[in-house]
Amino acid sequence: MAGTLYWEDLAPGSVRELGTTSVDKEEIKEFARRYDPQPFHVDEEAGRQSIFGALCASGWQTAALAMRLTVDNMLRHSSSQGSPGLESLRWLRPVYPNDQLALRHVILESRPMRKRPEVGLVLSRWEMFNQDGDKVLEMEGWGMFGRRTPATPEELAAYEAQRAAS
Repeated sequence: MAGTLYWEDLAPGSVRELGTTSVDKEEIKEFARRYDPQPFHVDEEAGRQSIFGALCASGWQTAALAMRLTVDNMLRHSSSQGSPGLESLRWLRPVYPNDQLALRHVILESRPMRKRPEVGLVLSRWEMFNQDGDKVLEMEGWGMFGRRTPATPEELAAYEAQRAAS
């Protein structure tokens, strides 16, 4: 398909802005009632009495918002093969109703996959910022992407030699 991003297109150091989103207080409460019913996520008075000072979104909801932006603005147009998981996930500041959130995606590392030469691995960092420029979320994790051309035995050997030297 035209426009598809492959592993070869995801170079270390590349940065993508993956769009913006917001969440209102009813969406915060609905998500929390279903998945994270801590009082400061479901009740405005409890939120005011908490260390957050107001109703705030679950960190899991913030991560889900980042995932939605990633799918809509990158993965849907890529050869994504899923992910073996996250290395880290940090909620740095609370997200409040109607915050305007922007997501940045940075490629940190890229390498061939030894056992599946038609797939490459990419380590990425996602950073989500609110309307004041404060970072509210940071996560790092690996993604698997289809390659245009499978890794050759020579490429895999060169990667292993480079890895052994470092």
